[in-house]
Amino acid sequence: MAEETEKENITFEDFKLNKQLLNAIEEAGYDKPTPIQLEAIPVIMGGHDILGIAQTGTGKTAAYLLPLLMKVKYAQGTNPRALILAPTRELAMQIEENIGLLAKYTDLRFAAIYGGVGPKTQLSRVHEGIDILVATPKRLMEFYLKGELVLKELKTMVLDEADKMMDMGFMPQIRQILEVIPRKRQNLLFSATMPDKVVELSEEFLEFPTRVEITPQATPVETVSQVLYKVPNLRTKIELLEHLIQDTETFNRVIIFTRSKKNAESVSKFLEHRNYGEVRAIHGNKGQNTRINSMEAFKGGEVRFLVATDVASRGIDVSMVSHVINFDVPLIYEDYVHRIGRTGRAENEGAAITFATEAEMYHVHKIEKIIRMQIPQNPMPAEVKVFETPFEEQQEMARDVDRQKRRENPDFKGAFHEKKGKHKSNFEKGRKSKGDPRDSFWQKTKKKGSRKK
Repeated sequence: MAEETEKENITFEDFKLNKQLLNAIEEAGYDKPTPIQLEAIPVIMGGHDILGIAQTGTGKTAAYLLPLLMKVKYAQGTNPRALILAPTRELAMQIEENIGLLAKYTDLRFAAIYGGVGPKTQLSRVHEGIDILVATPKRLMEFYLKGELVLKELKTMVLDEADKMMDMGFMPQIRQILEVIPRKRQNLLFSATMPDKVVELSEEFLEFPTRVEITPQATPVETVSQVLYKVPNLRTKIELLEHLIQDTETFNRVIIFTRSKKNAESVSKFLEHRNYGEVRAIHGNKGQNTRINSMEAFKGGEVRFLVATDVASRGIDVSMVSHVINFDVPLIYEDYVHRIGRTGRAENEGAAITFATEAEMYHVHKIEKIIRMQIPQNPMPAEVKVFETPFEEQQEMARDVDRQKRRENPDFKGAFHEKKGKHKSNFEKGRKSKGDPRDSFWQKTKKKGSRKK
C-alpha cells in the first residue's frame, strides 16, 4: 500500500529527464506519469531490454520515447542511432508526431518512412542526417537494399504494436532487419496482446527482458462502456445506425469500423446522403494525403463520422471520441481491443457499440474469452425497422456458420444445403418501399459494390 502511494507521488522530474524534455512534457499537458510510464521508463533508462504489454491509449509511446530521447540526447553524425518499427503508416506518422512534440526543445533530427507515398521526400530527409528513424518494415528494407540507409550505428531498436506486425505477416522482414543491424543494442518490444507469434518473436528479439504488464492481456480500458446488438442483416444494421445517431449531442464524434472497404464506402455514402454531419472514410484504397487530411479534420472536430477499416484502427489518436461503433465484428479478435481503445482515451469516458449478425456471434464469443468478460446485450430498439434477410445474404451466413462448426469439429459434415428456389426477399429483388430514399440508395451502392467484384 505504501509502495502504491509512493508511486502515485512520482512526477516526471523524478526520472531525471533533462530540462528540454521536462519543458516539452509540461507544454504537452502531461500531468503525471501513467502506469506504463512509471514501470517502463526507469527500466529503459537502466539500459535493459523490455517486453511491454500495454493496450492502446495507455501512454506507451511516451513510455519508450522519453528514455530514448534522453539516450540519443543531441544531433550527431548522419546515420540513425535509434530505430522504431511500426506496422502501419498511420502509426508511424503518429509516432513521428509524438517525437516532434517531446523533442521540440532539442536539436534531434527524426523522420518517418513508410509506403503508400513516393520515396523522394523521405529519402531527402534521411540523406540530410537523422538521429531517430521511424519506419514500416517494408519501406525500411526497400531503402536499405538500395543502399540509401546505413544501419550500422543503431544502438536502440523499438518494435511497437508487435501483435499487429505478426497479424500483417511482417516476421520475414523483421528477421531480415535483425540480420543487418548491430547485435549489440537495446531492444524494446511493445504489444497490446501476447499471441504465440509475439512470444516467439520476443524470444528471438530480446535478451533477458524485463516484462512490464500494466493491464491483463487484451482487457479493454475501464473507461469504455461496451454494448452489443444482435442484428439480423446488413440492411437492419444501417437502420440501427441511423436510429442511434439521431442523438447528435451524445454521438458527437464517432468512429465506425467496418470489415471491408466496400462496407466502409457504403456506410459513408449513406451517411453523406442523409446529411447527418460531415463524414470521411479511410481505408486501403484511399490515397495517403486523403487519409491524413481526413484524420486531421476528425481530430480538429470538423468531422462527425470517421468510417474506417482495421488498417487504420491503430493510427487514430484522438482524445475526445464519443463512440466507437463496430458495424462489423472483426475477424482478428485482438482488433476489437484496438478498435474500442479509440474511445475512452486519456481518462475520458467512451462507449463502444457492436452490431453482430447470427454468423458474427461466433466471433463475439471468441472476443469475450479474450477480454474475459461478457459484452452486455441490448434489445433492438422498438423504433428500428427490422428488414427481411435477403436470400443471398442468408445463404452466405449459413455457409459461415458451417465453416465455424467445421473449425471447431473437423468431423462436422455441414448442415447447410443450398436451396434452389424463389425465396428472394422484396429487398433482394430490388422492390423498394415507395417514398423511402434509403432503400433506393442502398440498392445503388450494393450494385456498385457487386460490379467491382
